[in-house]
Amino acid sequence: MLEVRGVHKHFGTQEVLHGIDLTAETGSVTVVLGPSGSGKSTLLRCVNHLEKVDSGQVRVDGELIGYRQSGDRLHELSERHILRQRAGIGFVFQNFNLFPHLTALENIAEAPIAALRRSPSEAHGYARELLDRVGLADKASAYPRQLSGGQQQRVAIARALALDPKLVLFDEPTSALDPELVGEVLDVMRGLARTGTTMVVVTHEIGFAREAADTVVFLDAGRVVEQGPPAQVLDAPRHDRTRAFLSKVLT
Repeated sequence: MLEVRGVHKHFGTQEVLHGIDLTAETGSVTVVLGPSGSGKSTLLRCVNHLEKVDSGQVRVDGELIGYRQSGDRLHELSERHILRQRAGIGFVFQNFNLFPHLTALENIAEAPIAALRRSPSEAHGYARELLDRVGLADKASAYPRQLSGGQQQRVAIARALALDPKLVLFDEPTSALDPELVGEVLDVMRGLARTGTTMVVVTHEIGFAREAADTVVFLDAGRVVEQGPPAQVLDAPRHDRTRAFLSKVLT
């Protein structure tokens, strides 16, 4: 489903991704771990072309993201084409990014109406199904300011699912939450994992990685240091850098 090959990314003179290779199978959960500044969020943003790669390629379901290839040259797609590609890649951000003037139901229905030309009645009906799926069926008429952080993030997850994406990216979805609200968001994500949603999750929640991930990737200084099944990476890491990182986050 996801194929990242040789991706490099600079911000000015600083190279933040050094030739990243990563593959995620359809229906799998990939958890990306690493210290702050290791390039985790930048990697996710390159996957849906919110950041342009300097070299390398990203493919989702076999389709080259952000570019078309002509011989050995890549040509950036039009913004309209890129937006179409992004519709197939859900993105859940750290800070919810809900529209404050729209209800929970309207936040979820907005994209299907605008991007897929669905009728309001159809979009609202599906939005209600998604709210029920994330345990917020009774909050359809609530505005973001009336919801807790955990509830807002669950609405954001429902919104990411509203376009029936092939792949859902999560960028530290619990980092902005009070500790007592983290569990309700992780429960929703575990449910998605059980239904076969293809997910790439940047997180520091080691328990979630151990329980839900098919593959754990440890990123440091813009490089993949280690990747493999949770039992191998988390319980028997092969690299000193991985062991040092885990010794801090597991204490």
